[in-house]
Amino acid sequence: METANKRDYYEVLGVKKDADQKEIKDSFRKLALKYHPDRNKEPDAEEKFKEIAEAYAVLSDPKKRKEYDNRGFAGVSGFSQEDLFGGINFDEIFGGGGFGFDLGGFGGGIFDTFFQRGHRGGMRGEDIRMEIVVPLRKIVTGGDEEVQISHPRVCPVCHGTGAASEKDIRVCQTCKGTGKLINTRQEGNVSYQEIRPCPDCGGRGRFIDKPCPKCHGSGRIDEPERLTITIPVGAEEGMVLRVPSHGRPSSKPEGKPGDLLVIVRTAYDPDFKRVGADLWHAETIELTDAVLGTELKVSTLEGSVSVTVPQGTQPNSVLRLADKGLPHFGDTKRGDLYLRLNVHIPDYLSDEERELYTKLRRLHAKG
Repeated sequence: METANKRDYYEVLGVKKDADQKEIKDSFRKLALKYHPDRNKEPDAEEKFKEIAEAYAVLSDPKKRKEYDNRGFAGVSGFSQEDLFGGINFDEIFGGGGFGFDLGGFGGGIFDTFFQRGHRGGMRGEDIRMEIVVPLRKIVTGGDEEVQISHPRVCPVCHGTGAASEKDIRVCQTCKGTGKLINTRQEGNVSYQEIRPCPDCGGRGRFIDKPCPKCHGSGRIDEPERLTITIPVGAEEGMVLRVPSHGRPSSKPEGKPGDLLVIVRTAYDPDFKRVGADLWHAETIELTDAVLGTELKVSTLEGSVSVTVPQGTQPNSVLRLADKGLPHFGDTKRGDLYLRLNVHIPDYLSDEERELYTKLRRLHAKG
């Protein structure tokens, strides 16, 4: 672990040096929810997330914390990433359901997803992104949604080799299995190398005498796949849910597939408009009700409520119904429902109505 430019772990988590384990865990959970890169799209979010996770990994372990308190970063410099994160139960910290970003469990995915990303390099397949449109009521309750994807995946019969069996794979003797030929020449004190694909095997490094009957020698199959995605309560617009190992296969048989990234979009609702965790709803009232006041039955996502419209309400007035919006993700709080009141001006009057409005205008003129 490099110590240059590191911030003090207590400062990173925003806790005092005598903070107990509950304070440390609560602070970590709050900050991790804020800076998880699947949720926060700021360019430095991933680095901040790593910093927060590393600070928690040290301060949550009594022995590591003691070494850090006594010797600073030097006290924990000998720990590998596996040493730091191996003993942490992230599922327990986040209530058994992880962030909602990694459906395989946050605890199993944090190290692979962030700290080994560079190590795996090209061995890992590409991620696949797709959108899922979720009704507002599912944002309130959370629950399962089914999606279907179609993408290449490793052939389950040959496991990506493309051959019917291992004995049907022959190493190219021209390139000795490397897939390339190297021609070296010396000119004075300078050595030159020319690297080109092997002309015999076409750069594959092997021959397949009998191709796999399932994938016909490609090592990949393109099949539709149905998956159940768990939508967390209060899922935010644009939130990314990560499904590990359901992305594109690696270019090499021994490599790991990428992930499926499911982007949550809120479905259009004719009655409500979503703004974060708040909802907006419009109601039209009669002019007389705006003047005199009235009681309205207003629909919410969880039933109807009675709302008092005060007398003298002006067109486009907004009433706030506290805690009638959507749940905040990762919190027990709820947003509000804002009720915009449109006032209906009658475009046709009966003789009796016209007479009454005329009297009312005379009263205003006298006043």
